[in-house]
Amino acid sequence: MSALVALCLFTAFTLALGYANKARCTGPDFDEWGRSQPAYQERAYGDACYSDIQNLWIGRDIDRHVFPYVHGGIDQDGSLHGGVVEYPVLTGVLMWLGAAFAHTDAGFLAASALLMAPFGIAVAWWLGRLSGWRALLWAIGPPLVLYAFHNWDLPVVACATAAVFVVHRCTSMSLRRRATLAAVLLGLGVALKLYPGIFVPPLALYVLTGGSDGPPRRWDVRGALQVVGAALATVVVVNLPFAIAGFGGWLASFEFQSRRQVDISTNSVWYWGFRHWAGTDEFQSVVGVVSPLLVLLSFAVACWIGWRRFRRTGTYPWIQVCAAMLCGFLLLHKVHSPQYTLWLLPFFVLVSVRWGWIAAYLLADLAMGISIFGWLYLNMTGQPSGIHDGFTAQALMIGIWGRAALLVGLFPAFLAARSSVEDRPHRRA
Repeated sequence: MSALVALCLFTAFTLALGYANKARCTGPDFDEWGRSQPAYQERAYGDACYSDIQNLWIGRDIDRHVFPYVHGGIDQDGSLHGGVVEYPVLTGVLMWLGAAFAHTDAGFLAASALLMAPFGIAVAWWLGRLSGWRALLWAIGPPLVLYAFHNWDLPVVACATAAVFVVHRCTSMSLRRRATLAAVLLGLGVALKLYPGIFVPPLALYVLTGGSDGPPRRWDVRGALQVVGAALATVVVVNLPFAIAGFGGWLASFEFQSRRQVDISTNSVWYWGFRHWAGTDEFQSVVGVVSPLLVLLSFAVACWIGWRRFRRTGTYPWIQVCAAMLCGFLLLHKVHSPQYTLWLLPFFVLVSVRWGWIAAYLLADLAMGISIFGWLYLNMTGQPSGIHDGFTAQALMIGIWGRAALLVGLFPAFLAARSSVEDRPHRRA
């Protein structure tokens, strides 16, 4: 217990550093809209303290304390109005709560950090219970400093981690009940950010095959369907009130993402590998089809390799499959925002991949996470920003392509590794 408390204290300290890092961009003065002055945008890029939280204080009616989705919509040019934000509904509610008593972007950042910090500490607790000292990767990892308060991702990471915890530590319940509760948590994660939904099929396959008790006497088809049904029902129940209250505003958040173009804001290999063509409608149309197809293919391959491992070992490696699927998503999706590293970080704890993979990925991510803002600053101020013009662009390319190459390698590495989560005896049915 004392080790877990220490782990949580380490995490709290790292979160404080993360907040201090982003708070460098706030104040000291504010304009009539509560935007930090002077030279907010130049400081955000030049000092590498940019956060979506502070930036979105203006432009989504957050500063006007408008409850999200109900009265808004999307314009022909793709801009949102009336309180609509580009995230699923529970994240929209968190944003509204963070702004409830704020009058400046600094107050919004501080309140949002206070709202989300407990989720980051909870993740540390659950990872410590699941994998012991490996949870230090979360507690003191550089990504927590860089991205904890870059966007609203700590709550969704908490949902995904809690789902694993319930399956492998709440052993007083049957596997089917644990997995159903985990599916509800994953459904809540979908209502925060969509990515936990990809973990539902591996969880269903884990239940179908009897969990960690070896080959089943019979397939638990009912349990697998119950997992899928619980996740879907949770998503529907959470979204339905918003869809009823303001269907146009609710739908606008999804339409915004479907219209999103591959550009510098997406930060994906699709932009960096093909940016000379990114301005054409033909390229955008092709990527809009090819990217999701490749993502789905990577999911299918991960599940299939997991099934082959089940046939060999008697246990379906659902955590490893989830980790590999996330690698496929991060690599092939048209959007790869910097804070997505927080999604992957718990899997470095939960799956025993070699330390070289982890160190290399964290270094590549650190290079990307800092240099991207320096590169944007050079572009904003009209300074030379090419690969031959200085170390900023070189570090950015090392980060972007190093991270992409490592995701390719981590895909099979996760699937071949063992889980660091040791199962305890539990009820089978």
